[in-house]
Amino acid sequence: MSLPKQVRLVEVGPRDGLQNEKQPISIADKVRLVDDLSAAGLGHIEVGSFVSPKWVPQMAGSAEVFARIAQKPGVSYTALTPNLKGLEAAMAAGVSEVAVFAAASEAFSQKNINCSIDESLARFAPLMEAARENGIRVRGYVSCVLGCPYEGEVDPAQVARVARELFAMGCYEVSLGDTIGTGTPGKTRQLIDIVSRAVPRDKLAGHFHDTYGQALANIYASLLEGICVFDSSVAGLGGCPYAKGASGNVASEDVLYMLDGLGIDTGIDLEALIAAGQRISDVLGRPNGSRVAKARQHRD
Repeated sequence: MSLPKQVRLVEVGPRDGLQNEKQPISIADKVRLVDDLSAAGLGHIEVGSFVSPKWVPQMAGSAEVFARIAQKPGVSYTALTPNLKGLEAAMAAGVSEVAVFAAASEAFSQKNINCSIDESLARFAPLMEAARENGIRVRGYVSCVLGCPYEGEVDPAQVARVARELFAMGCYEVSLGDTIGTGTPGKTRQLIDIVSRAVPRDKLAGHFHDTYGQALANIYASLLEGICVFDSSVAGLGGCPYAKGASGNVASEDVLYMLDGLGIDTGIDLEALIAAGQRISDVLGRPNGSRVAKARQHRD
């Protein structure tokens, strides 16, 4: 299969990237990050999440962040909403697209959200109905698609079942998440082959963590399978609090560098993206997790 001519990157840094940070991050710094990403040409930015501050304290100010960002026409500014209450809070903040998440692993579902996979899907029914009634688009995430920290191998048929359920409920797109980063290109292609029998390829996205250094290889494998939407995180921010040792998401800068090299259009300015990633890394007082950004710093 030939490579797609265009790819859409879904920037998850402001939400998935920052949610596990221990140190407080000001609303102003979060707003600046989102505005920097908008200015760099990102067309889809996950800004925050409407969850209980008890569980994810870092996301407590999401409504204020949405109120203060400079929203550019044509850009999707989205939020994670685990339940109807979260959706209602998101709608009150003027959010027009939300995301829901389920696991492909029973053990991970229990550890992460204290319920079974089927129970988690049932919880989404009232949310999906309310979203439909209010014209809110919903994107679905499936975690642990290529491995679970508790169960090990995950059956691709189970991933396909969960993805099919989310799609049937009304998710316009389902993102397949390698939460602990153990996937390899061959297994990635096999997974997409199986899942695409349940959900069309043009309704699937890839979300790869780089724990084992396989994220870019897995994205390339996904491109060969006709997938043209990928989640990534500026400066490689983030990880997973429920997956020990899981490093951050793949860095947006590194994905963009690869896509640019393949002649695939994204509409994103690499230099502006590198600057955005460096700025938030400086705020956090940590090294930039993007290899491309590090290489550019040394070159300059």
